[in-house]
Amino acid sequence: MSKPDEIAKLLLRQHETAWRLAAYHLEGLSTDECLWRPGPKGLHVIFDDDGAWRGEWPEHEGYDLGPPSIAWLLWHMTYWWSMVVDHSFGDASLDRHRISCPPDAEAMAAELTSRHRDWVHRISDLDDRELLAPERTCWPFQDRPFADVVGWVNVELVKNAAEIGYARFMYAASPSD
Repeated sequence: MSKPDEIAKLLLRQHETAWRLAAYHLEGLSTDECLWRPGPKGLHVIFDDDGAWRGEWPEHEGYDLGPPSIAWLLWHMTYWWSMVVDHSFGDASLDRHRISCPPDAEAMAAELTSRHRDWVHRISDLDDRELLAPERTCWPFQDRPFADVVGWVNVELVKNAAEIGYARFMYAASPSD
């Protein structure tokens, strides 16, 4: 295992900051919060026969979709993290139809924590030359330095963590049934 160079160190520091925000919002998250719908419409999860969550797939990304549920946000995090790892380090055979999540908040938090640790391990093994090369850049874009993908993961993680946090605030302030 090589030691990370300066670009890798910077990206890993950014990732650690993003992960701290995500971990903060995942701590104490309940399944009821996950399944709560913050609006009359919005992206949510569909339950498989085995009870796993699969995210609904939007036809567009317009505001008129409504706010997503936390369950959908967790599925979405699992989706993009699974895709980027499979397409960057695996055989690039994964697609959204094969991505599901455990059907409870505690298991989801554990799943995302595992993904975080795996990602940090993988990025820590890369040197700056590998991060500046496009060979691993297959999803969500191509023909760019792999550092762009790593930076995108950091941004996506912060975005989803902020959305989960906002939804938790809305849930906590919502009238009880």
